[in-house]
Amino acid sequence: MKAVVYRGARHLGIEEREPAAPGRGELGISVAYTGICGTDLHIYHGDMDSRVGAAAIIGHEMSGRIAALGEGVTGWSVGQPVTVLPTRWCGQCAACRRGNSHICHAMDFLGIDSPGAMQSVWNVPAELVLPLPEELPLDHGALVEPVAVAVHDVRRGSVASGDHVVVVGGGPIGVLIGTVAQGRGARVLLVEPDPTRRAVAGDIGIEAVDPAAIDVAALVADRTDGAGADVAFEVSGAAAGVATAVEVLAVRGRLVMVAIHPRPREVNLHRFFWRELELLGARLYQRDDMAEAIRLVASGAIPARQLISRVDPPEAATAAFTALEGGGVMKVLLDWREGNR
Repeated sequence: MKAVVYRGARHLGIEEREPAAPGRGELGISVAYTGICGTDLHIYHGDMDSRVGAAAIIGHEMSGRIAALGEGVTGWSVGQPVTVLPTRWCGQCAACRRGNSHICHAMDFLGIDSPGAMQSVWNVPAELVLPLPEELPLDHGALVEPVAVAVHDVRRGSVASGDHVVVVGGGPIGVLIGTVAQGRGARVLLVEPDPTRRAVAGDIGIEAVDPAAIDVAALVADRTDGAGADVAFEVSGAAAGVATAVEVLAVRGRLVMVAIHPRPREVNLHRFFWRELELLGARLYQRDDMAEAIRLVASGAIPARQLISRVDPPEAATAAFTALEGGGVMKVLLDWREGNR
């Protein structure tokens, strides 16, 4: 089997390894596609070396087919298409005891804290595996995990039909948030400086504007009779994005913080006080979010084909990471199928 191995900042390698049989309670998955996400880029840049060890196999966005059943596993069949909920929780910490196991204090995030999906054969605890519809193309199935992120984020923001929503940051997660919010009947404005990403958003029916060319707060005020947006999502990870997301909100508006900000940001707390705003974190997702994501992708509500910018073999992993790092693309996938034949 092949595996993409993280060897240190900006250094990926391809290794040939002997595949191991799935252990008790595990499923062996023949991986078809893995997606590269923002967290994977943080790993690639060396920002998560405190969690990701040397020679680590990363990746958590994926689709594939069951290749083998470990001892004691029932209810699955070889060849069945699947994806993985890559979060394993302890069940004992304060977060888990309060019903928030998706943000477990001792979380094992597959692809970060333990081996991930960038390998042609992946053994995973059966309880973390979810079935995909047989008719769903497997490259589309690799988008289920990021769609689950968007579903969870939109739920955190309590987005309702008729809401004015501003999404700051038009990468894959920002566009997916906009798509899910529009599916709930919200009126969405996407803020994104990259022209390629704005064009993709426009092609799938999301209005996108360049913050360098337009006064976003003034535009939102004009469209809401001076009130402002009901919900803003900060997905850019930039200080300017935080400022814009706060500025556009209406009285008692909700700011959902989605992006990973590696350093503290200045926030206009006077604006929070004056307008009684709410700030909500959105870190991960729950099993119900994954189930809803599968439904949305399978129904065609998510324009998966238009969101997949490029597909590379594992041997081109560095080029794939570099392409995503440089912008101008949306989803980038690695295709493992040849290595599984």
